[in-house]
Order: sequence, then C-alpha cells, then structure tokens
Amino acid sequence: MRIVTTLPSATETVAALGLEPVGVSHECDHPPGVESLPSVTDSRIDAEASSGEIDQQVLDNSEAGVYDVDVGLLESLEPDLIVTQGMCDVCAVDEVVIENAVDQIDSDPEILTTDPHSVADVLDDLERIGRATGREDRAREVRAELESRIETVQNRTADLAPDDRPRVAVFDWTDPVMIAGHWTADLVEWAGGTYGLADSGDRSRPREWNRIREYDPELVVVAPCGFGLEQTAENTADLTEREGWDDLTAVREGRVWAMDGHHYLNRPGPRLVDTLEALAPIVQPELFDESTPPVALEEIAVPFETLVDRSEADARPEP
Repeated sequence: MRIVTTLPSATETVAALGLEPVGVSHECDHPPGVESLPSVTDSRIDAEASSGEIDQQVLDNSEAGVYDVDVGLLESLEPDLIVTQGMCDVCAVDEVVIENAVDQIDSDPEILTTDPHSVADVLDDLERIGRATGREDRAREVRAELESRIETVQNRTADLAPDDRPRVAVFDWTDPVMIAGHWTADLVEWAGGTYGLADSGDRSRPREWNRIREYDPELVVVAPCGFGLEQTAENTADLTEREGWDDLTAVREGRVWAMDGHHYLNRPGPRLVDTLEALAPIVQPELFDESTPPVALEEIAVPFETLVDRSEADARPEP
C-alpha cells in the first residue's frame, strides 16, 4: 500500500506498524531516515522566528492558511491512503487542505483523518490506521505494549493522596502563554500530578497570566509546540520577564522544566508514552528515578534554569 502522511505523529504511527510512507510532511523527522522521503507539504511560517513572531505570522495567514500541498508531487506518488488530521489547522496540514488537493489529482486515495484529544484517542487512531493498512494484528500488539507501559506508571501513582500531587502547569506556547490541552491532562494525572487548568480532551488555548498566577503551579513544564530545547532556550524571556514569574511556587522551589515539545509532548503518536515516562520522575521524583524512561531523560527534558543560563550567556557581548 502506498501511504502519504501529512504530520509527524502519523508518520511515527505508520512506522510503528512496520510500514514506510511514500511521502511525508516537511516536519516529519522520526524515525531517522524519513526526512529523506518526498515532502508533500510546506509552511508559510518562519519556524525559526520567536514565539511572538510566529503567533503573529499565524494570525497574518489566517485567511490564506498556514500550509501548502505540492499537488504535482502528491499526484506522482499515487497514494492509496493519506493520513491527515482535523485537530488543529496551525499544528499541521488539516483534512480540508488535503481534500482540496485530492480534488485536483486523478487518483482517488482514501483519506483517514485523525482527531485525537486524549491518550485513548491516540491509541484508537493507532488501531484505525492498522485496519486501513491491513496491519490490525501489529496495531493490537503495539497498543498492548504501550498500555502496559502506561499501567506501570499508573500503578506507582495510584495511591497518592491529593496533597501529595503537585499542581502542574504545562505551557505549549509562551507568547501568548497557552496551557497544553488534549492528552496532557491524562499524562500529568498518571504521572502523579494535579492538572487544574485543563481537563482531558480540552483544547490548548491562551490563558490570562493572572489566572496562572492565581493557580500558582508547584511544577511548571515549558514545552512549546514545534520547539525543541534549543529554540525554547531562545525564548525563555517570554516567561522570565513576566510580572510575578519569580513569585510562582514552582519558580521559587526550582521546579520548572523545559521539555522538547516538538518531538514529545505535542505529537499524538506512540512516543507520548515516552513523554509520560519522562514526566513521571519530574512530577514524582521520590517514586521514579531518571533511569525510568527508555530514552535518557536529558534528551527529553532539562531544568528550565539551564536554558535561562544558556540564553543569558548567548546574549552577553563577546569580550
């Protein structure tokens, strides 16, 4: 079967089923090697800009749309199946853009649209893609493996008293500040925290800074959508220069972390379980050690202060 994927999580899901797409999106970079596959999409946004500048670019392109599809390339790939998404027209190419592109080509591929808002939805999508590609058995195996790893974390935190669960805030954008929604509440609760600013399934959305100060998180995780740790380091001032930042309990107690949002928190695919296993020792260090994740924790998350120090060092003029 000839498969085209239009977002990184779809590419990772297809790969978990033992398949390789014939075409991917411009953002697909995992597993290693997929970045060399033909890219059927492009973005009008300068992804290297600051968080505030990117937000403005998105607003400026609200009518034209953020993404383009290379219709000629798509036609030449002759796909049987296109896996796209309907969750967010900013995060990745959405189903409407793909449907318009398919209307312009001769072939008539099946379009499978994912729209996950919880971890359960992500696992259901895994099985949906498995059925669409004839890999039902493999999809069930992968799901069982992922659920087993989730259960291992849940079992360690299940008996925590409410007072032992820190108030957690996860930012998936910093200018404006946005609270991560969708599956994030699941991950935080399973890791042993309380996620009081959003419920499972809520969409990510901007929050008034005063509301966050009132919530006074005891743990903050900064994981901007599309940003790795290096780019997050370039935008730390979005938070550190806000009024009241230094007064937050999480900041005063040194419990602010930066996470690779691009590869982990913001991709609704199999590696969300890696994200859970990385969150667990951050949220409940007494119950988990840093060797818990299958990927070294420092590859996923680092203390935020490390990035602040790096940003300040980069800003100093050379002697």
